[in-house]
Amino acid sequence: MDEFERGRDGRSTDLPSGGGVPAWVAQNLNFCSRCGGPLRFGAIPGEDRHRLACASCNHIAYVNPRLVVTTLPINDAGEIVLIRRGIEPGLGSWAQPGGFLEVDETVNQAAIRETWEETGLLVEPGEIVGLYTRLEATVVTIAFEARITGGTAVPTAEASEVMAFAPEAIPWPEIAFKTTIWALRDWIDLRHPELTPGDGGWL
Repeated sequence: MDEFERGRDGRSTDLPSGGGVPAWVAQNLNFCSRCGGPLRFGAIPGEDRHRLACASCNHIAYVNPRLVVTTLPINDAGEIVLIRRGIEPGLGSWAQPGGFLEVDETVNQAAIRETWEETGLLVEPGEIVGLYTRLEATVVTIAFEARITGGTAVPTAEASEVMAFAPEAIPWPEIAFKTTIWALRDWIDLRHPELTPGDGGWL
């Protein structure tokens, strides 16, 4: 797969494309969800790559990434709200609020729900700042710019602190994830092109 252009969403991953199912995922996929037979990895007729398939009923166990929905909440002062993560991964570091899309909700609903759950703030999702692939974690992260419309910023079970930062004061050395770094960089490029790499520790 490396012969195809990775695109801007590939900036947030260190792994090369085309590696198949990560080992940490594959070791948990041992049995067929249809008949319970053993899964085997190998060539499958009609497929363009090796797959996990059932040795008994030939059911193919496709493994697809999960979608993480996040927001960059912006207050009336033009500051960006980040959370200090209260749980792993990234415990103690800063990130944007977000989480996994549930099967029974839209992406917009997930953006509002996750932000509310983690910050106590109500937001109105707006422009998509970017999409970011993390092959290491088998996720694709979508980041919305979001206008804060209500609520009160409070610590939660997942966020030990909720704090607004001026664009030039983003705590870059303490950012938890590469997806957050790229989302913040893309947001700065979009809304604050007057800031340049190096400003406020932005590298």
